[in-house]
Amino acid sequence: MTAVEETIEVAVPVRAAYDQWTQFKSFPRFTDTVLRVEQVRPALVLWVVGRGPLRREYATEIVEQVPDSHLVWRSLGRGPRQRGEVRFRAAGEGRTAITVRVWAEPRGPVGLLAAVPGLARRMVRRELTNFGRFIEGHGEAGGGWRGTIRGGQVRPQEPEPPRSRVAGWPVG
Repeated sequence: MTAVEETIEVAVPVRAAYDQWTQFKSFPRFTDTVLRVEQVRPALVLWVVGRGPLRREYATEIVEQVPDSHLVWRSLGRGPRQRGEVRFRAAGEGRTAITVRVWAEPRGPVGLLAAVPGLARRMVRRELTNFGRFIEGHGEAGGGWRGTIRGGQVRPQEPEPPRSRVAGWPVG
């Protein structure tokens, strides 16, 4: 099993980084390998990835998702098995450290590529760097789902506390 861990720091707050990351349909806009994404349900995402003549379609289940904290996934079905997580933590005023960990069992032609020493790490690093440029260029996410998933099941959302429409004014 191949294991990769990479961390980058981006110049946006945790909420912006997390919200953008969970907009899976935007991945083809900043990655070199993700060609198409469809979020079928909050905990089920279909991916088409590839480079050059190699293509792979697969589904992932989001096993756990906590807003502004982390997201854990695993691949479904036949083919190479993969699981991973991404964690977000504040790294100073308006900055976020993003750590991605991926574990994969390489199989087939894609598996041969994954067996090349350091290739998986370089790919994860490059895609994280691309994400950093993308979110820093935007400054904020174009939306975001703030739900929680535990054990692959969506949990009821906690209502956000009421906020005043006028900054600094009390509510209630």
